Amino acid sequence: MELAIVILAAGKGTRMRSDLPKVAHPLAGKPMLGHVIDTARALSPGSICVVYGHGGDRVRREVTATDVIWAEQAEQLGTGHAVAQAMPHIAEDVVLILYGDVPLIRAETLREFVARVQPDRLALMTLEMADPGAYGRIVRNADGAVQAIVEYKDADDTQKAIREINTGILACPRAFLDQALPRLSSNNAQGEYYLTDVIAMAVADGLSIEAVQPSFPWEVDGVNDRVQLARLERVYQQVQAEALMRAGVTVLDPARLDIRGNVRCGQDVVLDINTVLVGDVDIAARVTIGPNCLIRNARIGEGSHIEANSVVDGAVVGNDCHVGPFARLRPGTELAAGARVGNFVETKKTLIGAGSKVNHLTYLGDTTLGQGVNVGAGTITCNYDGVNKFETHIGDGAFIGSNSSLVAPVSVGPGATVGAGSVVTKDVPDNELAVARSKQRNLSGWQRPGKVSQDNVSQNKASQDAAAAAQRGDTSQQGEQ
Repeated sequence: MELAIVILAAGKGTRMRSDLPKVAHPLAGKPMLGHVIDTARALSPGSICVVYGHGGDRVRREVTATDVIWAEQAEQLGTGHAVAQAMPHIAEDVVLILYGDVPLIRAETLREFVARVQPDRLALMTLEMADPGAYGRIVRNADGAVQAIVEYKDADDTQKAIREINTGILACPRAFLDQALPRLSSNNAQGEYYLTDVIAMAVADGLSIEAVQPSFPWEVDGVNDRVQLARLERVYQQVQAEALMRAGVTVLDPARLDIRGNVRCGQDVVLDINTVLVGDVDIAARVTIGPNCLIRNARIGEGSHIEANSVVDGAVVGNDCHVGPFARLRPGTELAAGARVGNFVETKKTLIGAGSKVNHLTYLGDTTLGQGVNVGAGTITCNYDGVNKFETHIGDGAFIGSNSSLVAPVSVGPGATVGAGSVVTKDVPDNELAVARSKQRNLSGWQRPGKVSQDNVSQNKASQDAAAAAQRGDTSQQGEQ
């Protein structure tokens, strides 16, 4: 049977106290609704329909999904009414109903869950709780068969004592939903059309209800406020950290690792505290990431070391490289094998050849370095004239002295040397020395300025003012002749 997935995401989320719709609030750097859509995709359904309402335009901007059908619930009249807005878009045999604010449900759990559905059987996800709070209760008969779901506000004292609750996740034949949804009534404490009422309808129609528990309780945890969102963030991060550790990664403190994207790690990788991995990150075997590092949309080759407080953003680091501490590799940076980028070095759209070293206090932008280049401390490439960007090329084995400025477009040939403190505006031929600085002069008998008293300062100022007035021909301050 072919599957359709409906994701309910129309709620305002008043308790979030935010202008941002609740389902657009990020968990692990992605909107909660985005997590649910990704999980839905993993089931390979025939269609995915998101029912949106409050802040719908904002939700659609925050969640970019071209393979999703969007159905508007203009009035929030309950979950049953929300599902009814999706039904005209659904032609598949089985309908799975998920929630945009329940972001951690796992695809593995849902595959087993959906498999329970038959033309005469619904699947209902429930959970046993020590303190069920205000959740809807699962009512069973003497034989243990599910008979109905009673919402807390409509429950009597006996029903409130039940500890099995409704998670809201439901899978059922589309044919049944087509004829059940029009029969829903809003005659209840909330004045809404409850989707939960279809359970009693199914029983009355002779269908059976199979209740299924999730593998982990946190899979069905919903988010109503920022406290709950923060709790689920830590659950998500713990799950990701444990998966990495089981794959052969050393995570020095799982509570201080944040993964906000798709991360692949080889064996014997070491991730120190406060590592943040964002976007698509590929870390090869035997890489060490020091404390307080941000790695975003980057590849890091085998055996490389990223020292503390470094940022690798949109960059490719080759094998056996050394980066940091306090280095920043910006998008377009590529390091060949054995390259070194040291402390307080920033690179942008720069290729650094094998074995080249840029160890201290340097900026390289729009630059290509050959192999075995040594760039001294304080060097910058002047790649921007206020309007356009220009390139700098440095050949194999070149040596750039400290505190040099290379004004692009410019080339330094293989084996060439640039003397410290030079401002290079012309190409440097192969194997030549370029020195571009003013000639030093030493002045004998020069005296350092000493401290001047306030009286002397005032006298000097008066003298300067009088001299200026005289130069202007102003006699107003001169004595009578």
